[in-house]
Parts: sequence; C-alpha cells; structure tokens
Amino acid sequence: MNKIISTENAPKAIGPYSQAYLCGNTLYCSGQIAINPITNAFLDGDIEQQTNQVLDNIKGLLEAAGFSFQDVVKTTCFLADIKDFSVFNSIYEKAFISKPARSCVAVKELPKGALVEIEVIAVK
Repeated sequence: MNKIISTENAPKAIGPYSQAYLCGNTLYCSGQIAINPITNAFLDGDIEQQTNQVLDNIKGLLEAAGFSFQDVVKTTCFLADIKDFSVFNSIYEKAFISKPARSCVAVKELPKGALVEIEVIAVK
C-alpha cells in the first residue's frame, strides 16, 4: 500500500512533492532544511541550530508515519560548507544512534541559503 504522509510537525511541501511517501514498509522522506513548521519561517542560524531544526523536522515526519530514528536505514546529507562537518556530525550522531548508511557531501548551494539538508529512508 502506498500512502502520502503529511504532518503539521514538518514544513509543508513548497512544490510538487510530498513531505514523505510510505511505500509498503518503507518510508521515503523528502529533504529537510531548517524551516520551523509552526511559523513556516527559515531558521537563519548557525550549523548547530539548523541541524537541530532539521532533525526535529525529520522526527515529525517519522512519527507521522509510525516510525522512529531507529528505523532509518539510509540518510543523504548535504552541507553548504564541508568545514561544518565536525559540528554537524556531533549533532547527527546523537539522533542516529543506530548508525544508518549515509552519504554526506558538500554542495554549492541549498534552498533559502540553508547550511544543511538531510533526507532519510526508513524501513519497518
């Protein structure tokens, strides 16, 4: 069974995509940046603040579909500056204690000038 996942606990989709998509027992979450889902405002903070907001958004998506961080099997992480990797990684490892597979790359630019974006795949 396929199902679009939508929640108020993560930023609304701002284009032709879903916040997340449940396909059988696998959840595919769209990339999250540091947008506060309550105010819909971008958090123009440092890498620590933005990473924490991104993780809160991911938690909201996971919970809306009945999943948790423990169910995440793959993450793809995008950093605007690879120099932020150490700080990012220290926050990331507190949420993803199950150590899912990961790709982490530096990119030229992210939407809204974000410093970090993370997308996840989770399986029950």
